[in-house]
Amino acid sequence: MINKSIQQWMRSVIDRLVVPLGKAGVSPNQVTICGLILSLPTAILIASGMHSWAGLAVIAASLFDMLDGSLARVTNKESEFGAFLDSLLDRYVEICYYGGLIWFYSSNVDEMNMVVLSLACLGGSVMVSYSRARAEGLGHDAKVGWLQRPERILILSLALLIGGWVLELSLWFIAIATNVTVIQRLLHVRHQMK
Repeated sequence: MINKSIQQWMRSVIDRLVVPLGKAGVSPNQVTICGLILSLPTAILIASGMHSWAGLAVIAASLFDMLDGSLARVTNKESEFGAFLDSLLDRYVEICYYGGLIWFYSSNVDEMNMVVLSLACLGGSVMVSYSRARAEGLGHDAKVGWLQRPERILILSLALLIGGWVLELSLWFIAIATNVTVIQRLLHVRHQMK
């Protein structure tokens, strides 16, 4: 996980950056939706094999994911619906990215192993989020594990920028680490339930 002091520093910087958005009347939900909208052309870049550009686009779209929560806090517009919308659209964003990879690799018969690997990344990413949501729905905490969403997006964006064997190695890491994270959460919740 990202170091807490780095998170706090980033949060204070982002909180200052969103003040003009709040003054302009932009809502946190509008920012969340913009992040999803940006993921669609990003998925097209990935599917087209323009991975360096896609890496930059993932970073740009990720900024919206950081801005919406800060904007909600700074403008006192935090809401349960906003948190729900953000979580829901975050899943769609990741589906777009891995869907782009699946499309890209499925166009080459020799790359079917990469299709399966991309599906494993997608499945692991969705299950990390689902395991937390389900645990919280049952009244338990599940904020544990190696590879939560910020780390996944950072690894994916850098891997797309670099490409080649780094992308393949990163996908292997994401596929394994996301599923290990699900197991960590499973064991953590099981321990809480005893």
